[in-house]
Amino acid sequence: MTPLRIVVVEDDEMVGWVLAETLAAMGHDVCAVEATEGAAVAAAARHRPDLLIVDVGLGEGNGVSVMQRITRMGPVPHLFITGHDPHASLLHAEVLRKPFREADLAAAIGRALMLKGYLALERGPPPPPSPAGPGTGPASR
Repeated sequence: MTPLRIVVVEDDEMVGWVLAETLAAMGHDVCAVEATEGAAVAAAARHRPDLLIVDVGLGEGNGVSVMQRITRMGPVPHLFITGHDPHASLLHAEVLRKPFREADLAAAIGRALMLKGYLALERGPPPPPSPAGPGTGPASR
């Protein structure tokens, strides 16, 4: 797998540290480990990571709202991790349940990156610009 620049969002300091060490051992660059919603959004804006790994439940804020705020800046692949959220499967994103092994993490990262690619393909390319300029195409008549 190509090395990725990753931001980890995890409010349990020990879990965040172990996850960052595991990702580094896998060859990835962990740009930041953040524990709060605000710090996570700021880190994503600052580092422009290739992937975010986000805990669903945070002490301050939650992982879903973190990703809603970050994706307003632009799309970014992500996966959620959770130890106890029974509704995590409803997130329409890759979800990895704690505890997990390195192989599970690697597979989840791959699926999150593929999911991002598939979503872009489903939307299709943007329509071509009208040769006469904006406001002159069929939709404006």
